[in-house]
Amino acid sequence: MFSNSITQLFNIEKPIIQGGMIWASGWRLASAVSNAGGLGLIGSGSMYPEVLKEHIQKCKAATDKPFGVNIPLLYPDIDKHIQTIIDEKVPIVFSSAGNPKTYTSILKQHGIKVVHVVSSSKFALKAQDAGCDAVVAEGFEAGGHNGREETTTMVLIPAVCNAVTIPVIAAGGIATGRQMLAAMVLGAAGVQMGSRFVASEEASSHVNFKNTVIQTGEGDTQLSLKKLTPVRLIKNKFFNEVQEAELRGASPEELHQLLGRGRAKKGMFEGDLDTGELEIGQVSTLLKSIQPALAIIDEVWSEFQQLLQHPLK
Repeated sequence: MFSNSITQLFNIEKPIIQGGMIWASGWRLASAVSNAGGLGLIGSGSMYPEVLKEHIQKCKAATDKPFGVNIPLLYPDIDKHIQTIIDEKVPIVFSSAGNPKTYTSILKQHGIKVVHVVSSSKFALKAQDAGCDAVVAEGFEAGGHNGREETTTMVLIPAVCNAVTIPVIAAGGIATGRQMLAAMVLGAAGVQMGSRFVASEEASSHVNFKNTVIQTGEGDTQLSLKKLTPVRLIKNKFFNEVQEAELRGASPEELHQLLGRGRAKKGMFEGDLDTGELEIGQVSTLLKSIQPALAIIDEVWSEFQQLLQHPLK
């Protein structure tokens, strides 16, 4: 039986956490990951408050294992999400994209474990000071929204581990047991994988998007929209329009207008591969098939355990 600070903190079997990706992380994926011994997260950033409540209740019915909710703190109805989480007695919250001081103490008063996603040692220390139980240190290889510092996972993990005393979860460019072992050697106590679980059968993202993810090669993703909020995208027609605008010096207002509303939903949930926003990490180049969440967990964990015994093979 494997045991460390992360498995003990969340009461899980394996220190593997599924990213709470928008348009991909509903109750089916979260419950499947938790049932497989990891920690599943419902991604609330793409959900209306009533939808989040429904997903939490369905997740409770589908698993008796711990699960959590990922909340972007910039979400417009954040107060409603927080109240739903408290009312439904969700045991774990992962927060991101905002100041962890705002809600951490409130959540912890209700016995909820709180983890904050950071892109630097500075923000990791702020999360620790805010009372967070752990941090996710996410390198800029990751998909979705990223830190402006563009610090890679290989550099970020040991830097954050040196800076804080709370457990550190590594994220960004991790999809295999070998990468998981590397992250643990660098000081992390667990890993969070987003892109790998996008390419899962239970992910709620569109099959067109999933198939594009497993066909993505090296160099097919790039950090974009840095004047707004940096986001890693698959290169498609929309990405090319953004790049052209950025190269000619488009203002944040012009980029915001180009982005419009519902662009991520159009790409990742509705399957529009040309004009939709397709968020995925660099590690997508290693993904070759769409698998059940249980198979993903088992494959990563088996490789990790084997390499833990024989790391040089």
